Amino acid sequence: MSIGTLVERITYRDRVLACVIRADAEPNQTTFLTPPDYQMQLGFVVYPGSGAVPRHLHRPVERHVVGTPEVLLVRKGHCLMDTYDDDEQLVSTTELHQGDVIMLVAGGHGFRMVEDTVFLEVKQGPFNGPSDKRQF
Repeated sequence: MSIGTLVERITYRDRVLACVIRADAEPNQTTFLTPPDYQMQLGFVVYPGSGAVPRHLHRPVERHVVGTPEVLLVRKGHCLMDTYDDDEQLVSTTELHQGDVIMLVAGGHGFRMVEDTVFLEVKQGPFNGPSDKRQF
């Protein structure tokens, strides 16, 4: 299965704003969906039933991160995600369902719930509260 069939990229002027991984995406081998220079990496890691992840620690590598990259998993529900460019102009609206994953890379975003929805959100920290966001 190719990366193109695993991820839907929302782009504007050749810049990726968001990546959507549908609940039914299921690769048969380890496949990373983001290039190595992204501030957050997203991919599928595939192991056979007899496989194992060797014990390990992550070294305290200092990184410089600008912005707050985030990943959302739709745990329950149905919503619409509006994606905006840096000039706050609507680029696209994407329908999301339970099990879909969204990686927000650049630009702006908003969500409109079609039914009760629960997200699991993972974002780069530390988070400084409302001062980290600008609503428009």
